Amino acid sequence: YHPSNEKGDGFGHIAFNVDDVYEACEQLEQKGVSFKKKPDEGRMKGLAFAYDPDGYWVEIVKRNEPGKIAPYYNLSQTMMRIKDPAKSIPFYESLGMTVVRAKDYGGFSNFFLASSANVDPSVDYSSLDDAEAKARLSMLFGPVLELTHNHGTEKDDSFKHFNGNEEGRQGFGHIGFLVDDVYAACDDIRKLGYGFRKEPDGGSMKGLAFALDPDGYSIEIIKRGGIDFGDVKVEE
Repeated sequence: YHPSNEKGDGFGHIAFNVDDVYEACEQLEQKGVSFKKKPDEGRMKGLAFAYDPDGYWVEIVKRNEPGKIAPYYNLSQTMMRIKDPAKSIPFYESLGMTVVRAKDYGGFSNFFLASSANVDPSVDYSSLDDAEAKARLSMLFGPVLELTHNHGTEKDDSFKHFNGNEEGRQGFGHIGFLVDDVYAACDDIRKLGYGFRKEPDGGSMKGLAFALDPDGYSIEIIKRGGIDFGDVKVEE
């Protein structure tokens, strides 16, 4: 498999939150895990990037408040590079996500989006200063989508990220969203205009779909509670 992070690749890494990055990395190293970056290496101290058995990058990130989340690790982020946030952010907001932190680093920006079940509806995330937004982000238990935009790509008509499913670069496959009604959800997604890799009734697996986002990443749309193969669209 192609673990990504070569020139032109879109998928970046997944991340896990822990109470103590140094302790977690020491335990991983004792188990034979190798690292791209250890916590004290480079400019960004206190976070690490481990390699999984296939060479994918796994970020290890510190929680803001130790002792508040019971599992030692929780899957916290999936990072994908995007060409144009003006297209990608509204797309994912239409899927029920909220930008819980946005940070401009000069040459690139990161946007962190969480699904509605993982968001406090009483909080105006756009009004938070970055320190508070970062602290809140580190304490979310559910997974977050991290979209990275390298400034200027949106102005290049020919620019396109590899999405992880091209011949010879296959590794990253897709992300997925659960919905109550796959057909109704796809009717709404279809209006966004980016198309489908697989419609709900396409192929032999009925009742699930793969939509395309603005960068061509595959987005699985699957029935909440588990797929029932043979689902059919109910005509009203």
